[in-house]
Amino acid sequence: MTFGEKLKEARKKSGLSQEQLAQKLCLSRQAVTKWESDRGLPDVINLKALSALLDVSVDYLLDDGNSEKMNVIKEIIDWSKYPKEKWNNLKEDFVVMDKYPDAVSITQLSRKKKRNRTEKVADNLLFLIPLTPDNMSQVYDKINDPSIYYLVELHDKLILANVTEEYIISYRLPQQKVNKKIEIGSNIFTITKRKIQSKTL
Repeated sequence: MTFGEKLKEARKKSGLSQEQLAQKLCLSRQAVTKWESDRGLPDVINLKALSALLDVSVDYLLDDGNSEKMNVIKEIIDWSKYPKEKWNNLKEDFVVMDKYPDAVSITQLSRKKKRNRTEKVADNLLFLIPLTPDNMSQVYDKINDPSIYYLVELHDKLILANVTEEYIISYRLPQQKVNKKIEIGSNIFTITKRKIQSKTL
């Protein structure tokens, strides 16, 4: 079974409609429809939320029985192997270069969370308070997730790599090419000008 099929089955067993599940996740119904039709994958935060809401493990949702085809891979990082900074590279850069030494290119991504209606209203209200950023929910989101995201171009596929304090999490993207933006779950990723030079390893 695919991720989408498992999600749909688990949702129905929990007695939830797509609309009800979307409301519990503070997302649009279209996001759930997209996941269930295997046209996209939720991010790590939403995967955990789905696991808790539907009483199934993340491993169950992601494992299609063929590890070579798994869309998401999560690996623990041994930080003792990497320098803190070197040649204008961040320590996270070295983790990604080590994981994908044959990458055609590695580019850092900026991440922005899609804001729901409530967050937009809250931002507008906070804007009225002096010295408050007009995108407070985005600032709060960045504090909650300070990890770094990368777009890794391999010869036959694209990978979105997320380096956190503990893990490198790799998502295989369904598309072969990316213009400027990638949408996964409630996140919008934008390609930056910062390319990581693998020759510095």
